[in-house]
Amino acid sequence: LQLSLNIDQQTLTPFVSAGGFARIATRIHQLKADAQRMKRGFIFVHAGDCFQGTLYFSLFKGQANAEMLNALGIDAMTLGNHELDMGNEPVAQFAKRIQFPLLAGNWDLSKERQDKQHRLSNNSQVYAFDSQRQCARWMVKEVDGSQVAIFGLSLDKMEDIANPDGDTPFVSSLTTASKTVEAIHHSGINKIILVSHLGYEADKELAAKIDGISVIVGGHSHILQGDFSALGLSQEESYGQFINGTYVVQAGLYALALGHCHIDFDKNGRVVNFTGRNELLLGRRLFLDASMNEAGCDTTHLDACEFVNNHPHVVVCKKDPDVHGILQNKYIPKVRELQHQIIAHASEKLRHVRIPDEEGPSQVAPLVAKAFAYAMEKRGYRVQFAIHNAGGVRTSILPGEVSVADIAGQLLPFAVPVGVYKISGDALARTLEGAINNAFNNGVEGTGSGSYPYTHNLSFEYQANNPIGQRIQNLSIFIDGEWYSVNPNGEYYGTSSAYTMKGKEGYHALTEMKGEGKVTNVSMADAFIELLTDKPYLLSQTAQTNVSNQSN
Repeated sequence: LQLSLNIDQQTLTPFVSAGGFARIATRIHQLKADAQRMKRGFIFVHAGDCFQGTLYFSLFKGQANAEMLNALGIDAMTLGNHELDMGNEPVAQFAKRIQFPLLAGNWDLSKERQDKQHRLSNNSQVYAFDSQRQCARWMVKEVDGSQVAIFGLSLDKMEDIANPDGDTPFVSSLTTASKTVEAIHHSGINKIILVSHLGYEADKELAAKIDGISVIVGGHSHILQGDFSALGLSQEESYGQFINGTYVVQAGLYALALGHCHIDFDKNGRVVNFTGRNELLLGRRLFLDASMNEAGCDTTHLDACEFVNNHPHVVVCKKDPDVHGILQNKYIPKVRELQHQIIAHASEKLRHVRIPDEEGPSQVAPLVAKAFAYAMEKRGYRVQFAIHNAGGVRTSILPGEVSVADIAGQLLPFAVPVGVYKISGDALARTLEGAINNAFNNGVEGTGSGSYPYTHNLSFEYQANNPIGQRIQNLSIFIDGEWYSVNPNGEYYGTSSAYTMKGKEGYHALTEMKGEGKVTNVSMADAFIELLTDKPYLLSQTAQTNVSNQSN
């Protein structure tokens, strides 16, 4: 993790080892010991999206995730959208390995096909939608002599953002929440925790509309509540937003931080005392660059270490040896092989943002789109343009060596294949508009900024105030060294991820492709690795072009 610190009127941008399951385990042991000493109960939950995002999933699918979460000793986890990026089967296999409930209260498994090799509906660890009572199944945990009900909800629009099987739809989270709270109260329990993967704003909206939920522990939006601006990180609303009698919490992303709170209830189940915070879990040393081979030992860096260590939302902790040992002995050796396979070098940082800001658009996402076209053309497919959604790229590219592991484990960690298709010019324009409308919530109920489209060989303007259907103007395509206006009635050959080809997140017009298109066995990471292996100079060339453009 890179920080930005102001120390003695100097700006330092050191790197620090941050987060991870092994540090979380250490901190959880400490917090459990504190709770035991104070004779308080303890509940530990995960709000979803443990799949994808790392080489551990790329190499081992859900096996490593299940073993690590079992080692952490969590009480429950809610299903996230990334658990379903590759369909139901990996989730079903994961659910067989875990030693805790998987909460999916608005996932209707009642019509799951019986002929599947790996099923979910017959697994008692999966707390899904109860189609008879029209509410979520919930678990009960005994805490300090009282019963606490815990249930989970996931995104209503799961099929728009992930790939659940068609026989297992998601139903309304709001209706399910209302029915579930009513059923829990009817059972005699008045203390309720919702573990949500709906997103921060949806959590707050649900809290405002549904009475009787004590705490909502949320995920999906990556919101790190609290003020981390002195570290060069975000400044968000304070931890534990109180809405209609419900406290709403969220603890960021990538297991960098751990949120925890003390809660006191009255006899009617109302929260009468709430104190808590998010903690960034860090190693003790600050390093000079992303390789983290050399720690800063001068006076300024030592002062910076002290400043970071004393930050009210930072906990410096070691990695738990048992949890780290699972990774070290079983999974890391295979990952190390890919980390040492260097394929390119970046002379400058290439910045990635989802939506263009005052500093400009993503420098990385257009390169990824270019890689799709390169890989598909190399295999003999006709390609004239490429489109990639911003959310499919997860990080910027930092200066220095770039390895296969950097790409497959961090930059493009989702095991999503690339496909090709033929589409009309009119549908192409509507695809771009739909994706941007979705990202901006402009006239539609969007699913997030991740839908923003970055392209290769396309140029256009988006006029936000035009009527829907008329917002893409001056759409052009680069063919054989020349720019041509796109003919609405013409046909063009494109490439995108299989995710966007399904019409997800505003890309519905892509489903109007001629025929079914072709999904290959080349993943997004495969394509980018292939491009950089063949053309390693592209990263520095792109960075230099950006510097030149800024200076002009």
